[in-house]
Formats: sequence, structure tokens, C-alpha cells
Amino acid sequence: MIVAADDTIVAVSTASGRAAIGVVRLSGPDAHAIARRCLSRWPEQPRVSLLAEVRDPVVGTTMDQAVVVRYDEPHSYTGEDLVEISGHGGLLSPPAVTALLIREGARQAEPGEFTRRAVLNGKLDILQAEGIASVVDARTEAARRGALHHMDGGASRQIGMLRNALLDLEALLAYEIDFPEEDDGPVPPERIDRALAEAQRQVDVLLSSVRLGEVVRDGAVVVLAGPPNVGKSSLFNALLGVERAIVHETPGTTRDAIEATIEVNRWPLRLVDTAGLRESDNEIERTGVEVSRRYLAGAHLVLVCGETAVDINATTDAVHRITTVPHVRVWTKSDIHERSVADGSSGVRVSAHDREGLMELLEAIERILDASYGSLDPDLPLLTRARHQSALNEAAQELAAFRDTRATNAVPVSIAAVHLRSAVHALETLVGAVEIEDVLARVFSTFCVGK
Repeated sequence: MIVAADDTIVAVSTASGRAAIGVVRLSGPDAHAIARRCLSRWPEQPRVSLLAEVRDPVVGTTMDQAVVVRYDEPHSYTGEDLVEISGHGGLLSPPAVTALLIREGARQAEPGEFTRRAVLNGKLDILQAEGIASVVDARTEAARRGALHHMDGGASRQIGMLRNALLDLEALLAYEIDFPEEDDGPVPPERIDRALAEAQRQVDVLLSSVRLGEVVRDGAVVVLAGPPNVGKSSLFNALLGVERAIVHETPGTTRDAIEATIEVNRWPLRLVDTAGLRESDNEIERTGVEVSRRYLAGAHLVLVCGETAVDINATTDAVHRITTVPHVRVWTKSDIHERSVADGSSGVRVSAHDREGLMELLEAIERILDASYGSLDPDLPLLTRARHQSALNEAAQELAAFRDTRATNAVPVSIAAVHLRSAVHALETLVGAVEIEDVLARVFSTFCVGK
């Protein structure tokens, strides 16, 4: 649990292990005084780097040599006095410097405590803080770009505009309730209807970004399915450009699923090479087929692979019994098979050997993902966390309740307007505009210690 927020905290902010540089970060009311005691030289100006020795003030021994930068409140990452000591990396030097600063009065920072203080001191909102964590955790280029948009405040601005629109709608209702006979009379119902419809549309757009954000964050699961020995592993390797799967002429070589991530233009793809879909008396192979079925159940898209129409049709039927996600018919080994129009008029013809049709296949995958999840708009904030979805769902439900209550005239407008206030509150929890200690604790518990 995070303890006193007015302590001076310290942590190593770089990864442990062999490295050129190890950064130790010190923040809080006594940060400057503690650092002064442990440095041979002190930067007289903020934001100016200075080479100094880190020394034990008790025995006078040199602990390390480091570049030191001083920051004065409120012009720092945390909004507090802060010192960054960039010394040598490795397993020993950064922890030794940290231990020295703890002995001199700092305490070890909790996970995410530096960024938590930045939020509490008004340097960031919670969405921006989550963006910082997402940049660190990003496993795909699309996820990194989306996280940078979060960190830059793009998502916060969109939530803020939506919140302001709801506040404007509340103001219209308040005017109608308090001054029904003033000026031009009651507010036209059409004006309220238009404002409400636009607010609901914006919430729906943000909710759709949650589903899209999950795909961007983890990659779209694209499963290669088909009978044994139709070239799934060869196609998997060709798409990756490296030999990741064993390719052999013996049917049933792939006994387990093999997964790898590639970036294709905008979309990150998690390609999964699976065991051939067939009945088998071999217990190990049956286990592999069961793994294939589990991957198919969680797929975003399936590549139905086969050499003949019989292969393609049988696999399509088998896939449809497991999942309803879109699929692409992939006619494999086109370098050795001549196909008539009747044999394969739909789908993509590929040759892993000649690399024929690979770009067409990737383009087909992208078109389906665009149609299913929407284009990856760089200006659209990607809300990827469960709490984002929960807050937006609550806002959507409250707006729908306000619409329905108002339409039926079941209660006075002043009471129906409570649903608008609840929708605003749900949006405020996203950016931290209200007091939400439980949200703060949950968000920052997943951070690195040095953040």
C-alpha cells in the first residue's frame, strides 16, 4: 500500500542487469537536501546536468560517478523537488546508491508512486498516467502509437469535450426547470434531443475503441487452420520471413500451436500455426487438435488453408462449428497446383515456396480487420483497460435511462436529469476529476517501481 505522500522517495528507474547507465530517481520535500549530502558537487541551476561523485557522507568513500540533474517544484515530473542521478549500470551500483539515499532519509518508492504523485500534484490525469504505463508495456507498434496519444492527453481531451457537452445539456435542462417563462420560453425539445443523440454517439465511438484497443494492444489472433500437410507451417514461416515452424512431408508434424507476432502496416497480427484438423488415434496428436480448437475459439480471423476444394470446404465446415469470426479461403501450394475457376474462384492463391500471393493475403486480412473493428485512426484514442469500458458502459446506460425517462414523462425533468449527472460522474472517474482512491490504488499497482 502507498504510505505517506509527503515522504521523500527513491528508486532505481532503469531495468536491473548489465547496462551502461543506471538512473536513480529521488523525489520529495527533502530530495535536494539528501542528494546534497551525498554528492561531491551540487548543480546550482535546475535542469542543468553536472558530473559528480556519489559519496558516503559518513566514511567519505566514493560509491559511483554520475551525471546529476536537479529539478525544482513544481517544474518536475512529480511536481516536487526531484533529483536524477545517472550513474553506471549493473547489478551493484544503482542499488548501492539507492541504499545510501535510503540511509540518509529517503524511503523506497512503491510501484507507480512517482507517477501517482504526478497525478496528485496536477501534472497528469489518470488517463495520461495509464498512457505512460502502456508505452512501457507496449508489445506492438500500433499499441505504442496509441499509448503515446494517451500520454499526450489525446484521450483526456476527447473525454473532456464529451463531459463538457453533457454539462451543457444539464445547463439547458436547469434553465428549462428554473426559468420556464423567461426570454424565449421553454428550450425546444429538438435541441435537447440533438444534444443527447450526439453525446450517445460519442460514447458509442469511445466504447468501440475499447474493442479495437484490445486488438491493437495484444494483436489480432489469426489462426491458420486446415488438414495436415497442406502447407500451413510453410505459409506461417513465409509470412514471418523466418523458419519458426518445422516443415516436413509427414502429416501431423505440428503437434502444438506455434505463435508469433508480426506488424502489417497498421495492424499487429498474432499468427498461430495449429495442428491439422482431423480425427486421430494418436493421443498426442488429439491433444494438439484440441489446442487448435481452443485457438480457433479465441481467434479474430481464420485462414482456412487447403490444396483442394474438398480441403477448403471440409475445414470451413469444421471452423464454423467452433467460431463465427470471419475467415479467408487460402489455396496453398499454388506453385505446384493449377486451379480451374470452379476449383477456387474465391479466396487467395499462395505459394510459400515462391512467395506468391503473400501480399494479397495480408491485404485481405487487413480489409477484414478494418471492416470488423474499424480503421486504425491515429487521432482516435484507444481505451484498452477494463475500467475504461466499465465507466463508458455506465455513461451509456445513464444516457439511455435519461432518454427513456424523458420520453415517457414518467418523472419530472429535474429527477430525470439525475441520470445526466451520473453519466458525467462516470466520465470524471476516467480522468480522475473526482476523489477515487480505490481507482488510484488499482491503476498504479501495476507500474514499475521507478515510475
